[in-house]
Amino acid sequence: MAQELLLEIGTEEIPAAFLPKALSDMEQMMSRGLAEKRIAHGTITTLGTPRRLFIAVADTAERQEDQIIEKMGPAVRVAFDQSGNPSKAAQGFARGQGMEVSGLERIATDKGEYLVARKKIAGEDTASILAAFLPDFIRSIPFQKSMRWMDLDIRFARPIHWIMALFGGAVIPFTVGNVMSGNTSRGHRFMNPGPFEVKDSADYLEKTKAHFVIADPDTRKEIIRKEARKAAYEVSGTVLENEALLDEVAYLIEYPSVVCGTFDREFLDLPREVLITSMMKHQKYFAVVDGKGNLLPHFITVNNTVARNPSVVAEGNQKVLRARLADARFFFEEDRKTPLADRLEDLKNVIFHSLLGTSYEKVSRFRTLAAWIAERIDTSRAELVDRAALLCKADLETQMVYEFTELQGVMGREYARLEGENPEVAAAIYEHYLPVQAGGDLPETETGAIVSIADKMDTIAGCFGVNLIPTGTADPYALRRQALGIINIIQQRSYPLRLDDLVDASLAILKDTLKRPAGEAKRDILEFFKTRFENQLISQGHPYDVVDAVLAVDGADLVRALGKIEAVENFKNHPDFEPLVTAFKRVVNILKNWEGGPVEETLFESDEERNLFGAFNDISRNTRAAADEDRYADALIEMARLRKPVDAFFDTVLVMAEDEKVRTNRMSLLARLRGLFFRIADFSKIVQGNSM
Repeated sequence: MAQELLLEIGTEEIPAAFLPKALSDMEQMMSRGLAEKRIAHGTITTLGTPRRLFIAVADTAERQEDQIIEKMGPAVRVAFDQSGNPSKAAQGFARGQGMEVSGLERIATDKGEYLVARKKIAGEDTASILAAFLPDFIRSIPFQKSMRWMDLDIRFARPIHWIMALFGGAVIPFTVGNVMSGNTSRGHRFMNPGPFEVKDSADYLEKTKAHFVIADPDTRKEIIRKEARKAAYEVSGTVLENEALLDEVAYLIEYPSVVCGTFDREFLDLPREVLITSMMKHQKYFAVVDGKGNLLPHFITVNNTVARNPSVVAEGNQKVLRARLADARFFFEEDRKTPLADRLEDLKNVIFHSLLGTSYEKVSRFRTLAAWIAERIDTSRAELVDRAALLCKADLETQMVYEFTELQGVMGREYARLEGENPEVAAAIYEHYLPVQAGGDLPETETGAIVSIADKMDTIAGCFGVNLIPTGTADPYALRRQALGIINIIQQRSYPLRLDDLVDASLAILKDTLKRPAGEAKRDILEFFKTRFENQLISQGHPYDVVDAVLAVDGADLVRALGKIEAVENFKNHPDFEPLVTAFKRVVNILKNWEGGPVEETLFESDEERNLFGAFNDISRNTRAAADEDRYADALIEMARLRKPVDAFFDTVLVMAEDEKVRTNRMSLLARLRGLFFRIADFSKIVQGNSM
């Protein structure tokens, strides 16, 4: 009969950032662990608050599944003599398995018939297995940081105070550290801290709620969302939605209680982002806006206890926010006394990286690179690009950004506007940081896009040039995100900007800083970009073999590469696609790494050779013209006309002729064909039978 498994680990307050991953890891670990123990089970549910991690496993089998163990023995031909009597080999094998020879079975294999010992091992009681498994399970939950306490030989996110472990309502006895498991949980630390006994998951949820604990994070989020909207409505506003903040707040509390507060209207003169950052990032308050999205002088805070007097709670939070906003206003007013341009010298005292110099030196580098990019994309914006590149890091030396690091770029934009800079320059100062996360907003202005590419490429080329290369999951300088940012900006704007040229230009500017050969760094950078681009294309639904085929030929021109990929995808439906791919693979296999040479018509010995060469000359002109004009579908249609002459050539012509000159000439003709196809893709990488 199946039973329910419950486990709750009660702790001191675990940081909110740790909880989502911990709960996800617990579910995966439990599923994997029970599978390894051969314990069948149903749905796994994880819940959590700052003071507890809870997992419930429905329909858990009372016993392990029985296990059949097979052990292969000697071949039958050596296990028995001519009279059928068991040999010493058979007897020794049976004895080693604790069996009689008569109990052994025979099994047919590719090498003949063999003896095999099959033994059934009965499953143990689940309860006894869990008593040994759960302590290891608890100790193995990974956290980004863990701690030790007292003199115990155990590490966990925070000290453990209680453990509830039940199987079918009965306690699973074990000890972790100095805590013995039991059947009790505890209520809210302040509103109802006492212990209470638990029978099953339904009983657990009912009693935790009665003890002012909402164990389900999703339920807490919905309570916060609903109550916050209600509180905002009462002051004629709406909540400025922020799912990240909602997630964080939900993991900071056990029992949400919403209170609405106010702040002085005079603070609304501060830039919007300053107010939002002060409220959301630092105080975990939700901002309130009117119907047009303008900030109102109100905020919503979520408490972990039910307020006896909400006005007192609101007043306390208002004092805290007032002080923070007053500091922000002081920083804002002080910063405005010094123009951005006058702060550039201060960047000489800011170390970007010990191996890559100061922020001033970095600005000088990507300012030069931005000018190089602008010359190739839009020369009319050269002055705007230069001005934006010059000023875009100046706000790093402002008091506001020093206090609120999240506002870098934002404050530069605001100060630039107030100083009368060109609106596109001001916007670019903010936009050059975009995107700030995967799938985030991209720059809206041309100037912002160009400076963004330049800044990101300088960082990537610089890091690779001094051997600061991402490894595994470690990417301290966010190079993967920055590479994707460059890729997405170039693609969104269809920039005629080749990555290899961009990398060359950046490495040339960095030449006095590099700690490795530029060619070696370039190779690694382009491979780094190719991997990012390839993964993104596949995640967007493009067939992996088509992506591989196109990028194998040229992945440096991102816009054209995508056009080729889409054209090849569509060309898979063409009736000549499969035969052409087959022929191309044959060409590649014959040539291998042979580069080819001139084709001499006088060495042709058959009409099939002449016909193929004539068709190639005709078709290649049209194909190259179409490819040069980015008409890749037309180029592929032209290539398809080669199918018949190619088939006829392979049907009648022996490429590897005995005469060396004839053989070389035929291989040179095939090399011409390969080169033509390489204008689009390396079709040898296409997986046949995978047509769309």
